[in-house]
Amino acid sequence: MRLLVITAALLASTASAQSGGPFMLVEKGQRFARLQDAVNAVGGGSATIQIAPGTYRDCAVQEAGRIAYVARMPGTAIFDGGTCEGKAALVLRGQSAHVEGLTFRRQFVPDGNGAGIRIEKGDLEVVETLFADGQCGILSADDPESSITVERSTFSGLGKHPDGTGAHALYIGGYRALRVTNTRFERGTGGHYLKSRAARIEVLDSSFDDSQGRSTNYHIDLPNGAVGRIARNTFAQGRNKENYSTMITVAPEGAQQSSEGLVIENNKASVVPGFPWTTTFVGAWTPESVVVRNNDLGQGIRSYARR
Repeated sequence: MRLLVITAALLASTASAQSGGPFMLVEKGQRFARLQDAVNAVGGGSATIQIAPGTYRDCAVQEAGRIAYVARMPGTAIFDGGTCEGKAALVLRGQSAHVEGLTFRRQFVPDGNGAGIRIEKGDLEVVETLFADGQCGILSADDPESSITVERSTFSGLGKHPDGTGAHALYIGGYRALRVTNTRFERGTGGHYLKSRAARIEVLDSSFDDSQGRSTNYHIDLPNGAVGRIARNTFAQGRNKENYSTMITVAPEGAQQSSEGLVIENNKASVVPGFPWTTTFVGAWTPESVVVRNNDLGQGIRSYARR
């Protein structure tokens, strides 16, 4: 009986691959109609899943292995609304994942934390990917042994909507490190643009445009502190704020890890015309030494305050 079950499963997998589909295992040339079938075919191995142009309500859960999810042509593979486990279009808990050239939009779930990517374990690299008009772009669990990198990507129209619960555009839990470079955050709909509990943070050459935001909070929130560097970014503080007091926070929920020597330098920040308040560029809730230097701050922005 067990042999018959295994044989039937293998025949079903082979038929699915041979029938063709938009999800191709590059190394084997196999094609699948469902993303989950392609992920299952990788198992605990390593592979690239190339995704054909199209709009998909599909989703997948990666339980093991190392998988790259790559658009055949950047920007043409769109995951629209579909979620697995009530979490995300991609739920990742394998050894590692690489996501490149994809678009995730309109991921909504009842608890308010629908995401394009939910990373629960392992390393993650995201390159040239758009997250738009949903609750979260990327949301992580805790994995202090792993790192997350985001490059040349966009987070647009994300946050606490439609019902005012959950959600930040990019929210990383207790990971070892987060690195964000050449990435744009814009049109927030609530919550923070970037919130990270990672022990080490790098945010470089990126932009945070809150001019079209609504009910937004901090641009960068390091709730438990972090070491690292925030440099060469641009920030625009909008008027429609839930909290306009601070743009970058250090340890507002308690200094549970070191922020000694965190460097915030060579950034440019401004407020939109008619912004009626004074705001603080960096607010620190820690007695440790945070280096804030050489930032170009517009009128109405105070450089630093210890909270």
